[in-house]
Amino acid sequence: MKSLSVFASALVALTLLANPLAAKSDEHKKPAFNASWPKGRVTGFPIPRFVSLRSERANMRVGPSTDYPTKWVYSARGLPMEITEEYGNWRRVRDQDGATGWMLAPLLSSKRTAVVGPWLDRPAALNERPRPKARMIARLSPKVRLDILDCDGNWCRVSLRDRHLSGFIDQTLLWGVYPGEVID
Repeated sequence: MKSLSVFASALVALTLLANPLAAKSDEHKKPAFNASWPKGRVTGFPIPRFVSLRSERANMRVGPSTDYPTKWVYSARGLPMEITEEYGNWRRVRDQDGATGWMLAPLLSSKRTAVVGPWLDRPAALNERPRPKARMIARLSPKVRLDILDCDGNWCRVSLRDRHLSGFIDQTLLWGVYPGEVID
């Protein structure tokens, strides 16, 4: 577990070093995180940040201890969550509907996922290419879960969970990715 943490720290450091260079060469691709971004008290990773549920079943608690009552029980592996605070082995998280509470860190994964914007009142286009006028592959209803393959700051290449379908979606239509965030 410690070697995974060291690897993740190195990966974050490399990303922070590489993204400013990418931003200089292509101004529309701005990194979501930079050196001035607040860091978690425990991990040193950026706060806030998106993660996903690792576990098939995860309890969100009122406070950072098993002594606190369960607020919600999630049974959707891969659901994106936003970490907003760290306390020991606990992470304060927020879900796509705005519910907040505390989860044990081992229940969370750094694997990036997203949902089609819960705020949308119509389906979002999954395109063949990262362009507004590209051929549409599918219409995705709000809250459909997606695996993030990469994002360029404007478009994300995604795959539909448990299906053999992938394409591009406008990054602003996703919850689980920050505006302008570049994911490689």
